[in-house]
Amino acid sequence: MTGEILCVGTELLLGDIVNTNGAFLARELAALGIGVYHQTVVGDNAGRLREAIELALSRSDLLIMTGGLGPTCDDLTKETAAAALGKPLCWNQQAYDRMAAYFARTGREMSENNRKQAMVPQGAAVFQNENGTAPGVGMEEDGKILILLPGPPSEMEPMFLAQVRPYLAGRTGMTFFSRTVHLFGIGESAAEQALRDLMETGINPTIAPYAKTGEVLLRVTAAAPNQQQAEALLAPAVEEIRRRLGRYIYGVDVGTLEKAAVLALGEEGLTLATAESCTGGGVAQRITDVPGASLVFRAGLCTYTNEMKRSLLGVRKDTLDIHGAVSADAALEMARGARAKTGADIGVAVTGVAGPGRSEGKPVGLVFVAVSSAWKEEIKELHLARGSGNERERVRRLAENHALYAVLQIIQKRGSR
Repeated sequence: MTGEILCVGTELLLGDIVNTNGAFLARELAALGIGVYHQTVVGDNAGRLREAIELALSRSDLLIMTGGLGPTCDDLTKETAAAALGKPLCWNQQAYDRMAAYFARTGREMSENNRKQAMVPQGAAVFQNENGTAPGVGMEEDGKILILLPGPPSEMEPMFLAQVRPYLAGRTGMTFFSRTVHLFGIGESAAEQALRDLMETGINPTIAPYAKTGEVLLRVTAAAPNQQQAEALLAPAVEEIRRRLGRYIYGVDVGTLEKAAVLALGEEGLTLATAESCTGGGVAQRITDVPGASLVFRAGLCTYTNEMKRSLLGVRKDTLDIHGAVSADAALEMARGARAKTGADIGVAVTGVAGPGRSEGKPVGLVFVAVSSAWKEEIKELHLARGSGNERERVRRLAENHALYAVLQIIQKRGSR
């Protein structure tokens, strides 16, 4: 089955809203074994929208659309899609009742134009919206499947996962199961080279690399009549990846570096404190974004000035005078200070030059990450700039990644003593 994604909204074309729906749906369809060869964004114009729908259905088995299901006059997706398939719109009482209950639950008054959202194409499957007002719909005609979903990700994503994914899985005739292998410290091209033979010859399972900022994800997907058989097909491929790239793997299906760090800390019964300068508290924020972080995270100290590094973390004046705040010595004393100040088992520190200008005569992108524990202390000097434009946010994000990875490594070294 081939799939296509069509996202509707003039605000997407203008760049006022980042189109995260396309990325989410592409990943989910890949996990279902549905190849996506085209993604399109079209504005709120009935003529251009009709043209885009007809083109997509002429070349793909499945079309998923997001956006344009609201109550206003410029929300044209449902009407245009139904007309393209020759289906009239019909009243759906269940959708209306769900919508009325949503307004009552949120203490809002339902406008008359909201009734429009309870009209659905004749014979369509209705995907009820538990997080908003507009229901989604699924239509089938002449061997083609057309699915309409609301635009807000907070409504679209749970609707897809709970209702649309099972709807599609039943039509592929197979169960698709994926595992994601998370790599750090290796680039996408190097990872691909190490696995090229598996990627070129692999039919079931398949291996696909995805690059993120400072890390690489490998999605391994297998198809089988049921999940148990699909998992059995996956296992040898994942083990072979471990054999070839094990030193770069920080987890399988762990989600993110921060989730992996919180999980590892919890499993080992350890606590963490952070001391940050150039990242401005970013490491602490990412840790505390993870549910359950309160069990393992003691405190985050954002010491942006030398005075605060001295008074809060105990960094010595001589260290700052001789080596500077952006130095291996200062980073290690910051990590030690975080431990001492909070009583945490592990202290991790980040100090560097995020830019756009130099600091202490040191170049943009120079970052030191230090980690301190009772069993091991380590310092890493990093050069994170590419030398093109203002890289402040990129340098900060990469520095955070290295700090989180340093926490994972120090935990592993405790277990290997």
